[in-house]
Amino acid sequence: MTSQELSQDSVLVTGGAGFIGSHLVDELLALACRVRVLDNFSTGLPANLQHCSGSIDLIEGDLRDPETCRRACDGCRIVFHQAALGSVPRSMEDPATTIAVNVTGTANVFAAARDAGVRRTVYASSSSVYGDSRKLPKVEGEEGRPLSPYALSKRMNEELAETFADCYDMELVGMRYFNVYGPRQRPDGPYAAVIPRFFDAGVSRAAPIIHGDGEQSRDFTFVADAVRANILAATGKRISASTVVNVARGARTTINELAVLVLEITGSDVGPVHEPPRRGDVPHSLAEMSLARETLGFEPQTDLAEGLLASLDYYGKVVPTR
Repeated sequence: MTSQELSQDSVLVTGGAGFIGSHLVDELLALACRVRVLDNFSTGLPANLQHCSGSIDLIEGDLRDPETCRRACDGCRIVFHQAALGSVPRSMEDPATTIAVNVTGTANVFAAARDAGVRRTVYASSSSVYGDSRKLPKVEGEEGRPLSPYALSKRMNEELAETFADCYDMELVGMRYFNVYGPRQRPDGPYAAVIPRFFDAGVSRAAPIIHGDGEQSRDFTFVADAVRANILAATGKRISASTVVNVARGARTTINELAVLVLEITGSDVGPVHEPPRRGDVPHSLAEMSLARETLGFEPQTDLAEGLLASLDYYGKVVPTR
C-alpha cells in the first residue's frame, strides 16, 4: 500500500487536536482520507482543528473510557494513536495520571482496534525508553532503565503492542519520537518543551532558561518528518506484526547551541540563564536511523535550522506567555 492508497480509507487519530496529531490530520485530509479524531482537549487545542471543521468526525472523549475508544475505532481501517500525557516533569509530579492515561488508555485503544478489525495501528512511543543507556547512537533493542514515569509508560506501551500482536494477530507499529518540534507546539505552561520555550523567550525578549549546564544534547525532529514517518508506517509492506522504529533527524545538538540558534532567528540579544538540572532528563540523545530506513523507507528531510525558520512565523503570532 502506498500513501495514495490511503485515499478514502477511514482512519482514526487519537490526540488529533494536539501538536503532532493535528499535523497528521492535515496530511490525511490531503490524502482524501475520511478522518475521525478522538481528543479530550486536556492538552490539545480546538484551534488546531478549526481550519478543518466540517471535514472531520470529532469525538470529544477520554482514552480511559473503553466505550469511547470502541466508538472511535468503529469502522476504521487504520488507527494513529497519538494521544498521551507528555512531559517528563509532569510525570515526576503526577505519575499516577501519566500511567493511567498513557498505559490504560493505550490498552483501551489497542483493544478497541482489535474488536473493530483495524488493519494496522501506528502509535506514538518516545526516545525516553532508552533511559539510562549511555550508548550513542540509540539503537532499537538496546534500551536502558527508564528514568521517569513518562519513560516507563512509553516502555509499557511498546510491551503492550508486542503482547497484542502476539495474542491477537494484530499489526502495531511504534514511532519512537526524538524531540519533535514545529508549529503548534505549545509554549505555555510548566511542561512546555524546550524549543517552544526558547521561541517564547526570544519573541518576548526574555532570557531563555536552560536546565543544567546546557551541554546535554538532543536529536531534534521536525514535525513534517514525524508525520511522514507515520504515513509510511501505516502503508509499508515490510512491517512485522510488532515493530518499533526511531523517528529522528539522526543529528545531535546541545541545548546551548539550540539557544544560540533560536536567539539569532528571533533577533533577541537576551542571553540564557541556567537553572538546576531536572530530575528524569537524559543527558544525551541521538538516533540510529538504519531500521527506519530499512523497514519504512524513511529519510528525514528537514535540518534543524530550516525547521526552526519554518516555525518562527507561528511563534511570532502566538501571544508570549510573559
